Order: sequence, then structure tokens, then C-alpha cells
Amino acid sequence: MEKIWLKSYPPGVPADIDPDQYRSLVHLLEEAFQKYADRNAYVCMDKFLTYAELDTYSRQLGAWLQSRGLKKGARVALMMPNVLQYPVAIAAVLRAGYTVVNVNPLYTPRELEHQLNDSGSEAIIVLENFAHTVEQVLSKTAVKHIIVASMGEMLGGLKGMIVNFVVRNVKKMVPAYSLPNAMRFKQALALGSRMKLTPVELSIHDAAFLQYTGGTTGVSKGATLSHRNVIANVLQSEAWSGAALDQNSKEQLIIVCALPLYHIFALTACAMWGTRVGALNILIPNPRDIPGLIKELGKYKFNLLPAVNTLYNALVNHPDFAKLDFSGLKIANGGGMAVQQAVNDKWLQVTGVSIIEGYGLSETSPVATCNRADSTAFSGTIGLPVPSTDIAILDDDGKEVPLGQTGEIAIRGPQVMSGYWNRPDETAKVMTPDGYFKSGDVGIMDERGYVKIVDRKKDMILVSGFNVYPNEVEAVIAAHPGVLECACVGVPDEHSGEAVKVFVVRKDPNLTQAVLAAYCKEQFTGYKRPKYIEFRDELPKTNVGKILRRALRDETKIAA
Repeated sequence: MEKIWLKSYPPGVPADIDPDQYRSLVHLLEEAFQKYADRNAYVCMDKFLTYAELDTYSRQLGAWLQSRGLKKGARVALMMPNVLQYPVAIAAVLRAGYTVVNVNPLYTPRELEHQLNDSGSEAIIVLENFAHTVEQVLSKTAVKHIIVASMGEMLGGLKGMIVNFVVRNVKKMVPAYSLPNAMRFKQALALGSRMKLTPVELSIHDAAFLQYTGGTTGVSKGATLSHRNVIANVLQSEAWSGAALDQNSKEQLIIVCALPLYHIFALTACAMWGTRVGALNILIPNPRDIPGLIKELGKYKFNLLPAVNTLYNALVNHPDFAKLDFSGLKIANGGGMAVQQAVNDKWLQVTGVSIIEGYGLSETSPVATCNRADSTAFSGTIGLPVPSTDIAILDDDGKEVPLGQTGEIAIRGPQVMSGYWNRPDETAKVMTPDGYFKSGDVGIMDERGYVKIVDRKKDMILVSGFNVYPNEVEAVIAAHPGVLECACVGVPDEHSGEAVKVFVVRKDPNLTQAVLAAYCKEQFTGYKRPKYIEFRDELPKTNVGKILRRALRDETKIAA
């Protein structure tokens, strides 16, 4: 199809980018380490890490990992919030020739076990606050090497000791664990400093990251993102943001990294793109602490703030937020979930900057479309395809629909994954013969090339930018001995966009909401847990006995 969207591009934004200008992400990282050596790369809890230190530490950690005998392409899991060890670990794993498996640190043992086994991870780097989860599943996985990090160890001297003391003994945030063969993060760096990192010949098509996303079967699967996929998305993001940034400015960009780095949005938009342009990333370990986040923002004249609608909403509704200095703010990127106009309007009123909504998925590294970076008006759309990206709107037979008609949004470009890790069957379901990835979202494109999402083809639920797949929730709840059958749907929620609701038919008449809620707490990380549990005598079904989720969804819509 004709790329009608190019006519709507801001001046100076190219139609295409060249993802092959780098040999690998390692090439991109090492170039930045040299170029910006004396600049600060990251700051967390007032402790700065320069690009030169990031270079040194990642080289040391990479050398230590190589000394464990891991082969090229081995998978290394990272299970941390946004702390200084995270960017060091990402760079170390990639430089050592391995693949990063990003893990949500709040995962339950069940969720973690699946991800470690599915990815075939041989090593894990985990913050000690979550080491007890690793302990519970270790014997059921192939993980042989464990590095345990602590909140304070990278903060230096007395401060680091105080932070660790408070975290461990005052706030009691580190549950007891026993991992006898684990290595301390600082210890691995010290040992690695006496070793040499062996450069690894990488192909641009080698797997750099496995980003786990829910599966239609209820089983989470890893989107395999190659070095080229992520490089492409970094360059696409850079080209796109150019319209709002002064390209000739020598001033260092300051990015607020409040979204977790294990989420593809922060990984690409903050860590990778930030490194490419020599930015300073402010790492926020706990973005749910809104007063703490605002206090942190008060220390910097920040330029970019990528976030999800829920975070924007929480910030603008806090009385202290309006007191901040927004004179440096150039771009507020919204992604992960729909940005609500009311939130955007309030944000614009307080900060003077409109939220630029974009769209993408783990499978597209993530950015596929975005509103113009220089736009000031709320469009209510997910914007235009970014450079080198084609968007097609397909019918159920995979044929393009005429312009202005609805169909499934399909994406083609250098940022689209090669497939799901070891799941050719699942890959075949989502890829078309001519290389488009079928998103599962139903949308429409207008004559200017802007795309709007109108519905979701899949039954996926979007809670604050995180995907929840009903099949997974149903499979786990159905395994409870007191449950006969259940169905899971998304219901509107003013805070998180959607919330999880389950309808349950009891096998045990004495089963209560409280008992089932406690079971869900054990099995699911926070965003997947049902907010509402409703008991029914029966569930609506098709004539072949398939539960009709849509009927339950429609019911909840009417009730609302």
C-alpha cells in the first residue's frame, strides 16, 4: 500500500532509518561508552554512574560470566527493579555474547519457574529482596549461576551500608532466603576485574532480549528480539523525537526512567536510546511511591518523561507535582495503554507539554506508531507509523481493507521480532507470509495515515500498561480444588484503565471470595490478580460449551 502517512510527517523526520549502521547492540553501547565517557549515564538515590564506569563494571561482570563457561547465546535472567546494577547487567550480558531474559521481580514462584524453564536460563542476577522467590524454584530449573545484588552496594561507603541496613532491618524488605552457591554482585565485579572480557563475534540477527508476553494458551512466551530489532527501534525513536528536540544542542538530555527496565518501553526508550544519545537516566526503583518520585523529580531539570496513563494521572493529581520546574520538559511519551483525554488536558495545563501517545508491543521492540513529537493537541489516536514501518489494516482473511474501514492492525518493519522463542506454532499464528505481525488489536486508519484503536481482537486485558491474558488467569484459578469453572474478563477501571474480574462457578459451596483472593495472591503478580471475584451458578456458553467471555464483558459494560 501507498505510505500515505509520510505526508503527515514533521519536517526533517526521514521516511527510513538504517538499522545496519551498527554491527550489534554491543557496537552501539561501546561507541557511547567511549564518546560520552566523562558524562553521567545513570543516577539512582543521588548516586551517579558515568559512562566510563558503566563500561568498566559491565566489562568486569561480562568477564566473570564468561569465566563460568557459558556458551555464546546462553540466556541470563535479570530480576531487578530500576537500580544501578540493572544497566550494568544488561551491558555485561550483551558484551559477553549472551541473551538477556528480563524478569518482573514481583513474579510469584510459579511465574518465575515457567519463565526460567521456557527460556532455558542458565544464570540469574537478582536483587536480594526477591532472592526468596528464586530459592523456591531453583531446583526445578537449569539455573547454575546466581548473582545476588543489594539496594545499597552500588551507592558507596557509608550511604550504601545505611541503605542496606534500613532495607533489611528497618523496613524488612528482604525476606529470608538460602542460596548457598550465590555470588554477591560486588564480589563478581571484583573477581571480574582480574579477568579479561573476550570479545564475541555477534551477528545483527542474534537474539539480544527475550521479552515475555502472555500467550493465547495461557502460557507466557518469549518474543525473540534480535540486536537489529532493538537497534532499529532506537534509531526510529531518535528520528521521531527529533521534531521536538534541538539536534544541535550540546546540553545533555535528562530522561526520567520511572517505568521498569524489564518492560520493553523503558528498555528501548530510556536505557538503549538514552545510551545512544549520551543522556542521563534517572532510575526510579519504586514509581508507585508518588511523593518519593516527585521529590526525586525536584532535583533535576528533566527533558523526557515516558510513562503510562496511570502514572501521569497519579502525578498530576498530587498537590506537590505542580510546584516542579517543567521548563526543561520537551517530550512526555505515553505508551503501554490508552492515554485518556482528561489526563492529557490536566497534564498540559500543569506542565505546558501535551502527552504524545505511541503504540507498540513487546513483539515490535516496542514502538510501531506515534503521534508527532511536535504536536500540542490531543489526537485520540496512536499516531503515524514511525520511519521504516508499514501498517496494514487486515480483514479476517488477512487481506487489506479499504481505507477508513476497521480491521486488525498489522505491523511490518525492522523492529518486528523474528518470532517467539522455541514456538514456531505460536509464531505462525501471528506472522503473515509477507512479514506482517498481527497485533490482535482492531483499528482504523484515516486518510492522513493516523491509526486509531477501536477494539481488541484478543481477549487480552490491559492493566496499567501490562498485558493480562485471561487464559493464564483462568487456568490457574480453575486448578483451585473449590472451583468448578471460571471466566476472566477486563472491566473498566478509572485508575488502571482496566481491571481483572473473574466469574466463578463453585465446586465447593463453602468457597469464599477471601479464600480465592488469598490463593490468587500466591499465584499471580499484582497486576494479574483479580480485583473483582463474582460467584455464579452458571456461565454463558456457546452450543459447543465454550464459555462466552464477550457476553460477560458486555454485561459488565451495561452495568457500568
